[in-house]
Amino acid sequence: MSVPTRPSLRDLRSLTQARIALGAHGAGLPTAAALAFGLDHARAREAVWTPLDTDAIREALTAHGLDSVEVRSNATDRAEYLRRPDRGRTVNPESEAALDGAGCDLAIVIADGLSATAVALNAVPMAAALAERANRAGWRLAPVVVATQARVALGDPVGARLKARAVAVLIGERPGLSASDSLGCYITFAPEPGLPDSRRNCISNIRQDGLSIEAAAGQMEALLRAMFVQNVSGVGLRRDEGALPGPEAA
Repeated sequence: MSVPTRPSLRDLRSLTQARIALGAHGAGLPTAAALAFGLDHARAREAVWTPLDTDAIREALTAHGLDSVEVRSNATDRAEYLRRPDRGRTVNPESEAALDGAGCDLAIVIADGLSATAVALNAVPMAAALAERANRAGWRLAPVVVATQARVALGDPVGARLKARAVAVLIGERPGLSASDSLGCYITFAPEPGLPDSRRNCISNIRQDGLSIEAAAGQMEALLRAMFVQNVSGVGLRRDEGALPGPEAA
């Protein structure tokens, strides 16, 4: 009877983008591994510091038949945004007039977050896929809000101003050294300023080599349906009531 061989770390390299089995050259890394690390580090810095091209985002939304408005947070520039996360959670007073709404079921916010790269690549297709599902469900949509220097919690005052039943914030996630293009979605029922993070549900790693746009849209729709049945989001959302997706939905 043959004994199955255990896979080596080198065998596992094809299954992950994590840095494993890089090898060694003396006391350091091989040249190829060192150069790859430097490139990924540069990509991560670029993702954080590159300004979001809001005009391009809004033009792409228009091409998908989606109206949009633009707002900014109270962080005056990127340096302050990184030093003062609190200012990225509130809407600049000059932007508030663009958010007056008569009420809607869902507000979609595209926020630069910590990766403009992720937003540029994934946010518009994600917003379009979610909007298509929302329209099929008969949910009223607000114009898509494009927000700069924005943190996740900016969706709370935005959703409150738009009188939205729920808000979905599509935001660039903190880049790592294996992925700088990951988009996250944070969904909150009954948004209002000052909510804790425990009131949100998160879907992360939306990108080409992660969770697909279509799979993420399906999970978002299921979460929203469950929220509208249970009138709650976050840790209070129950899997045995409504249509909350299980792990197999990924």
